[in-house]
Amino acid sequence: MSIQKHATLFIATLALSCQAFAVRPMVSPRYHRMHRFHRVPWNPVFKPSHESLLLQNAEIDRLNLPRIQDDKELNRLIANADLVPITTSEALRIQPSLDPGRRYCRPWTLEFVQDLSTAYYKEFHEQIQVNSAVRTVIVQKKLRRHNRNAAPEKGETASSHLAGLTVDLQRRGMTKAQVKFIEEYLRPLKEMGLVEPEEERRHWCFHIMVAGSYSDYRAAKMIAEQDDANETLREITSIGLPGSGQ
Repeated sequence: MSIQKHATLFIATLALSCQAFAVRPMVSPRYHRMHRFHRVPWNPVFKPSHESLLLQNAEIDRLNLPRIQDDKELNRLIANADLVPITTSEALRIQPSLDPGRRYCRPWTLEFVQDLSTAYYKEFHEQIQVNSAVRTVIVQKKLRRHNRNAAPEKGETASSHLAGLTVDLQRRGMTKAQVKFIEEYLRPLKEMGLVEPEEERRHWCFHIMVAGSYSDYRAAKMIAEQDDANETLREITSIGLPGSGQ
């Protein structure tokens, strides 16, 4: 009886020991990183939406622009200057991995990028980075194979990159103040229908479609600024002149 009691006690102790030292499944560091990432608040001013994609495609249709099918069509638009090159400057850089053959956009889109990058550099003395610009349908198809969040290559919600009037500007690495600056810069332009922006979470970028009317807006703004400058100059030079009442 004593032997049976000791055997029972031994088995119970062994079972508890096994539970205490049992091998537990290892959770990868990547899981913990992703877990923390999902807890980061995401409250962008310009959230991606189905409605935004519809607006972008409506502008493409309004301008009667083609969705560029392949490199042959892309090169023809470049040769005709329908698409212009995006070049680096003191205020602007380009993601090194971006194919040189796709560092192009519509002329008014380039004007917008130059204006924004200049304003951003004046404020922060840092460059804005272009991550993506024009794409072809073939490129967009390949992109969707490994990024299901990418817009389709056809239909009413097709990617506006296919028409060359959209750029992606890097958001990752910006401070809160820099992100807010971009958002406040874009807000009035969106209200006027001059841009249609989205803040993408997966790639942490500003996806910005620029409307064809931006060139007219820009020209009118420059004239107004010049008129204001001339008026200020007249006021300054009139001080002390005969008949000025001074």
